[in-house]
Amino acid sequence: MFEILKKRDLTPVTKLFVVEAPLVARKARPGQFVIVRVTESGERIPLTIADYDAGAGTVTIVVQEVGLTSRLVGALGEGERILDFVGPLGRPAPLTDRGPVVLVGGGFGVAPIYPIAKVLKTKGVKVISIIGARTKDLLILEEEMRSVSDELLVATDDGSKGHKGFVTDVLKQLIESGREIEEVIAIGPMVMMRAVSRTTEPYKLRTLVSLDPIMVDGTGMCGACRCTVGGEVKFACVDGPIFDAHQVDFDEAVRRGHMYDAEQKLALAKLEVAATGGRGGCACGGGR
Repeated sequence: MFEILKKRDLTPVTKLFVVEAPLVARKARPGQFVIVRVTESGERIPLTIADYDAGAGTVTIVVQEVGLTSRLVGALGEGERILDFVGPLGRPAPLTDRGPVVLVGGGFGVAPIYPIAKVLKTKGVKVISIIGARTKDLLILEEEMRSVSDELLVATDDGSKGHKGFVTDVLKQLIESGREIEEVIAIGPMVMMRAVSRTTEPYKLRTLVSLDPIMVDGTGMCGACRCTVGGEVKFACVDGPIFDAHQVDFDEAVRRGHMYDAEQKLALAKLEVAATGGRGGCACGGGR
């Protein structure tokens, strides 16, 4: 099994784990993900790789506690072990050798943006990063992003830090200022990525997004992450998760993101019953 070497609370519901996984670390690239399972009877969930160190044999993941299994992962501590940690899966992000590149991370999406920024910096590409969250207390990896960015801009919905408003407001200001931008890479909630795509499309500015929020099985077998890209059916897990934003049917993708809401609520309800001493509760099904 895979030992948790380090755990860090980023927000009350977001945890960072450094996991001993040398074979995964050796092959990992930005944009890829791992499949995690906590218990023998539990579901498998995809988690984007937030960092990796081939020399140390470690892989970093960031988990936002939303569904049952992500809560089970979040409850693990240093020294404990994850039953399954399979990867790297998916295609690496296609990274340019030219800049400037604007990276946009919304909420939890800052985590997978970080390794992209690191690699771009090692390639000598100028990186402008925009990160955002609903409030300053939900911002994650701000200092890490600052260390790998030539410029870091922050936005919060409530104005508690940085620009008051959305990351797309800041992005639009950058574009309209006439700044040179080679491409934009955005990762975060599906509605945020859709908004970024609509912001950049009128300027014909190359934009990449990650459709990892709709992945379930992560191997192309379940079909839950079917999406339409450029008029063709793709699977986010095996054909992506990184795609040309202007080719993605985001309305379809947003609908897919809500497919298992009912099952997730049911699984969480069972967990609450188990936590209060009632009968029921399991480590299976119901969303990540």
